[in-house]
Amino acid sequence: MTVPPQPKASRYEIAIAGAGIVGAACAWEFARNGFRVALVEPAEIGGGATAAGMGHLAVMDDSPAQFALTSYSQALWKELAPALPADVEYMPCGSLWVAADEMEMDEVRRKYSYYTTHRLAIEILDDKALAEAEPNLRPGLLGGLLLQHDAVIYPPCAARYFVAEACKLGAVLLSGRRVVKAEQGSAHLDDGTNLAAAHTVLATGTAARKMIPGLNLHPRKGHLLITDRYPGFVNHQLIELGYLKSAHSLQADSVAFNVQPRKTGQLLIGSSRQYGAEDPAIEADMLSNMLRRAIEYMPALRSVSAIRGWAGFRAATPDKLPFIGECPDVPGVYLATGHEGLGISTSLATAKLLCDLLQNRESAIPREPYAPSRSFAHA
Repeated sequence: MTVPPQPKASRYEIAIAGAGIVGAACAWEFARNGFRVALVEPAEIGGGATAAGMGHLAVMDDSPAQFALTSYSQALWKELAPALPADVEYMPCGSLWVAADEMEMDEVRRKYSYYTTHRLAIEILDDKALAEAEPNLRPGLLGGLLLQHDAVIYPPCAARYFVAEACKLGAVLLSGRRVVKAEQGSAHLDDGTNLAAAHTVLATGTAARKMIPGLNLHPRKGHLLITDRYPGFVNHQLIELGYLKSAHSLQADSVAFNVQPRKTGQLLIGSSRQYGAEDPAIEADMLSNMLRRAIEYMPALRSVSAIRGWAGFRAATPDKLPFIGECPDVPGVYLATGHEGLGISTSLATAKLLCDLLQNRESAIPREPYAPSRSFAHA
């Protein structure tokens, strides 16, 4: 995308730092609501945490606030799906949570009760129905839970689509530059440019900590692997219910079975979580543990050919909810970060909530649970 030279001083209503999928969605939402938008990205659009995500558009129920945000965003994705270009690879394959023991089947029944109360399309599968739905799963699994409206996408192309649509509406992309300081009325870039902007949105993942001291935000490293093409090998996004145990861990490294079909016929294999890791390089031991776990659930994976593996960092908060809203004590500066593994899912809802906030209008869901003020409550 070619960007014309920008003057050293420019006036915008919104400056957005970061063109991952959250920042890109925010740029599009603000632009189509009539705001003058500058989007600042030092590297590749849809790189960083966006490229490290599986692209799962999922509804999750760890808390009422998480359920509200994920279900709202999933509805937005479903509404948008017909307009998405082919390279976004929107695939409404559904999610199958796999239960290996009676404790996990109890969780299947609990989740079924919760979701049906909220009128989501969901189905319990017994062992025979599970084997019919996914023949490559190992024998002996007790059943599963099928969330029929979950989907998957290819996140980097979705981010590029949002940026392109925002630019059509007048947004300006400032590529190869980075926001290094944000304050009321301006965003300062690393090349000396001062963007006069009434509001600045930080959608920069854990890098937001450099500009907002004391922000309780931490990187969580994850590995992924993509295979060659095996059409029909997997029919749904497959996740072990043990994934919930590893996702709830805030300190220990963990792996879980998570395999996703792609429209190309490839398989995307995850997942791993690490705290305290700083090196972005692939760690052979962690990748091996992740693959070993996947093969425990799907032995036929031994025969597939892997093309590429990679690792990335996702910004995590202690309560597993993102920061969406104005920073305490920094008027005019807003956060859109801390989504951890749900940034792809919740990008559209995040953009809606911020746009509603800046226009002083009511949102479809309460905004208060995601307020950044909770990060500083005990400072």
